[in-house]
Amino acid sequence: MKKILLLSLLVLSGMSFASDQPDHSIFDRFLQKYVSSSGKVNYKGMKTQMDSLDAYITELRGTFPSSDWSRNAKKAYYVNAYNAYTLKLVLVKYPLKSVKDASFSGKDIWSVKLVKLGDKTFTLAHVENEILRKMKDARIHFAINCASYSCPRIWNHAFTEDNISSRMTRLTKEYINNPKHNVITAKKIQISKIFDWYSTDFVKDDQTLIQYLNKYSKIKINADAKVEYLPYNWSLNE
Repeated sequence: MKKILLLSLLVLSGMSFASDQPDHSIFDRFLQKYVSSSGKVNYKGMKTQMDSLDAYITELRGTFPSSDWSRNAKKAYYVNAYNAYTLKLVLVKYPLKSVKDASFSGKDIWSVKLVKLGDKTFTLAHVENEILRKMKDARIHFAINCASYSCPRIWNHAFTEDNISSRMTRLTKEYINNPKHNVITAKKIQISKIFDWYSTDFVKDDQTLIQYLNKYSKIKINADAKVEYLPYNWSLNE
């Protein structure tokens, strides 16, 4: 009988259950407290409560996406991780005027290998370029935040498996139609350098950049419209 019970326990332990996911509500509460609805960040206030951010980062370190996670669960995990670590690396060096002023052993925040997730360590650049961008969803560029004025605003909520797709669409529309970042007319567009730096993400599958923009733009852009890229403002988003 004991052998049967032991065998049953072993079988049950081997059943496929979704791996535990981090508690994103920790990050959600932190963002709600220190980030405005327009995306302005209260870094001074954040710095006094870094323990809360560290608690979420510890939560991320204790989990890692597995094959049984949904695509949206993985996106939420990595986008939140990117944003949380960006805030952390800025706060370590705060006060500063620009994210580009933050340096770690001569490296900028995107190149320093300090992003610990599970038992692995990455750079922010790796999370963005080798993980998120390889998910083939250009909307991620409007969900991750580089702590700068010209960057899409940081949402003052955490992303989750359930909200990430709809929220990325909303943030994409918001950014493209924001005249502070993009000036759009039918015949001419002056747009963010994001569309230049990551052009391959927006023109895939024989889709032109203008076709991508027209999926979200309130103003219909002509196919032959003149395209110019605006200077990027790296001032801190506070």
